[in-house]
Amino acid sequence: MNIRLRAPGLVGIKVDVIRVARADDLIALQEIEVAAGAPFRDLGMDMIADDDPPTVADLTAFQVDGRAWVSVDERDVPVAYVLAQVVDGEAHVEQVSVHPRYARRGLGRDLLEVVADWGRRQGLAGLTLTTYADVPWNAPYYIRLGFRVLADGELTDGLRRIREEEAARGLDAWPRVVMRRPLTR
Repeated sequence: MNIRLRAPGLVGIKVDVIRVARADDLIALQEIEVAAGAPFRDLGMDMIADDDPPTVADLTAFQVDGRAWVSVDERDVPVAYVLAQVVDGEAHVEQVSVHPRYARRGLGRDLLEVVADWGRRQGLAGLTLTTYADVPWNAPYYIRLGFRVLADGELTDGLRRIREEEAARGLDAWPRVVMRRPLTR
């Protein structure tokens, strides 16, 4: 299934297509992840910039199960991607990354909407994610998209486990939050 979207407000930008990721996209997803990490260096978050991308095996699990989508350029080359899973009855964004050359075109927002639609079709009540609290293209961006920060007491067991795994990887060296947006029809 291909979804055609146009980034609003950008004249002369090609129509972007979002489609389910294919096995031959996975190396490109790793390259996107490395490139998307680079801007963290400007914030003094070198560890994040240097973090390894997901392995091909990890990406394959999402791709084979139909839970990985890509936004592609006019040559059908991925320039952004999103991975989703179900966590405690909610659609959870495992990762969303946009290559910096394609930033500020609404690709991340459009990919999140694909996951939201997927979640609605699954009968899930909300869309969750974890992110950095103070990085401009993280929590502040998601707030503009209708997400809210969950208090610790609102975390489900699955979300707590995700946060524990992130902490074990050192990702909580900077403030992180869990966010949620309801999935309404």
